[in-house]
Amino acid sequence: MLSELRITNLGVIAEADLELHPGFTVVTGETGAGKTMVVSSLQLLTGQRADSSQVRNTADEDISEARVEGRFYVDGLPDELAHQTSELLAGCGAETDDDESIIALRTIRSDGRSRAHLGGRSVPAGILAEFSRPLLTIHGQHDQLRLLSSAQQREALDQYGGDEISELYTVYRKLWEQWKVCSRELRERQSQGRERAREVAQLRESVAEINQVNLSSGEDRQLQEEIRRLMDVDELRDIASRAYFLVSGDVSFLSGDGLSSLPDHSSPAAISSLGESRDVLHGSSDAVLEESAEQLDEVLSILEELSSGLHSYLEALDADPVVLEEKLARQASIKNIIRKYGVDADDVLRWKNDAEKRIAELDTSETTLDQLQKEVDRLAGELHEAAHTLTLARKKYARTLQKLVTSVLHTLAMDKATFTIDISPLDGAATSGSTEHFSEYGADSVTFLLAANNGSIPQPISKAASGGELSRVMLALEVVLAQKDYGRTLIFDEVDSGIGGSTALEIGRCLSRLSRTHQVFAVTHLPQVAAFADSHLTVTKDNSTQVAVTTVTHLDDDERILELSRMLAGIGDTETGKAHAKELWETAKKLKTAD
Repeated sequence: MLSELRITNLGVIAEADLELHPGFTVVTGETGAGKTMVVSSLQLLTGQRADSSQVRNTADEDISEARVEGRFYVDGLPDELAHQTSELLAGCGAETDDDESIIALRTIRSDGRSRAHLGGRSVPAGILAEFSRPLLTIHGQHDQLRLLSSAQQREALDQYGGDEISELYTVYRKLWEQWKVCSRELRERQSQGRERAREVAQLRESVAEINQVNLSSGEDRQLQEEIRRLMDVDELRDIASRAYFLVSGDVSFLSGDGLSSLPDHSSPAAISSLGESRDVLHGSSDAVLEESAEQLDEVLSILEELSSGLHSYLEALDADPVVLEEKLARQASIKNIIRKYGVDADDVLRWKNDAEKRIAELDTSETTLDQLQKEVDRLAGELHEAAHTLTLARKKYARTLQKLVTSVLHTLAMDKATFTIDISPLDGAATSGSTEHFSEYGADSVTFLLAANNGSIPQPISKAASGGELSRVMLALEVVLAQKDYGRTLIFDEVDSGIGGSTALEIGRCLSRLSRTHQVFAVTHLPQVAAFADSHLTVTKDNSTQVAVTTVTHLDDDERILELSRMLAGIGDTETGKAHAKELWETAKKLKTAD
């Protein structure tokens, strides 16, 4: 509930401090006095867009900011909304006052910049909107136009359906999203089938070409080393054989030229010489010499291993030209495949691995498409069933809602009117039955129909209802829907436009009934509506100063009689006018008591 509203420098209002009460409050005043600014201030608290034109023009250049401040009490909300509101306040760090109220504040600078605060914390306007959404609902002329939208009519029906419609819609929406994703994938695979098949064929051909070479990791480097060795085999044999001889003393790998090239081939081999030295040292009892002998043991072990390695190397040296040709041919094949697919053998193998993964992704086999088609068909079947269940629930609630709205319309001087709700398949879905024509909200087109008189053919309310009748239809809907959301503040901005006489009296009576479960706030020009209010505010404008000054005043009983008199006949403090106003007020009191 909104308990206080403070407005500063907004439009024509210099300053207004309003104390709002439970029940039914009306705001009245002459045309142009600034009644709409009161509603505009509330709209700012709902996060609506602000601009510099809303800042009051004044001769005081120091004044460059408009402010709207509202004090809210959130107790009395349904449990779920109360929990959501509590989480929102905690999430933005908002704090309550000592009386557990929450202060919402919106400021607008003359340069167009605006700021929002909630519970003493600066917040985005969107947070302010999220906070006020379950607390404030504003209805004006534009809301009547919005009511003409089929989407808004469906939303109103779903709102009346409450948790049951919400749960069914959640099931439907989940299936709809799964079906959309799966159908999109199927269409993409089908439409891109040839392109994908071409890419797969090219990748498979490349993989087959690499497989044919039978490449192994590092083979290009290994092959290069082997070819170099084969091409330099004579030089390598000469070097290795001489080294082998000097270490081991074995001349079996030396040619005549090799022996002659040695500096002194009669010198003992390294192993033989070092072995004799070791034996000599082992014969000594000196600890130092014994340690040297052990070191020679280690050196000899290394030399023997080296000798064995050189022996194996010399035996493996192959000067066969056929082998060289084979390896050169292999090297040419590997270089060709590397030139196509990488920078070395390992890079080619990585490319092949990526290509095989891509082939798996692009697999367009009939089996895959069949499986995908079956999944789409399965989801479509479940979607049809969920849509049908949702449609049945909407029709059930539509039957109840149309009866209740018709009943309320009868109390609003439309006693011959019949309000009905038509639920039909969406365009395309009616003829094809295909899920392609379903929407994210189901398979239903919801249309509100009105037959204003006996014998009239029900027509969409956009065609059948006049401005005043549309106002009453909207009000009747609000009255019925309000039964589902106890505790909100409802603001009506001249929704009684185009209405007068006894109908206006019924509008006031209806708003009064609504105020039993909601805080109702109405801007009106009708005395018949104002007479039913529990609290009466009037807006007046003084043009005698350089800059017009608008004030908002809370009226006592005597002042209310004068204001009702002015609204009735344009005359205030006359006995005749006051007599008519008192009569209207007494009539409203009796009707409120009767209800």
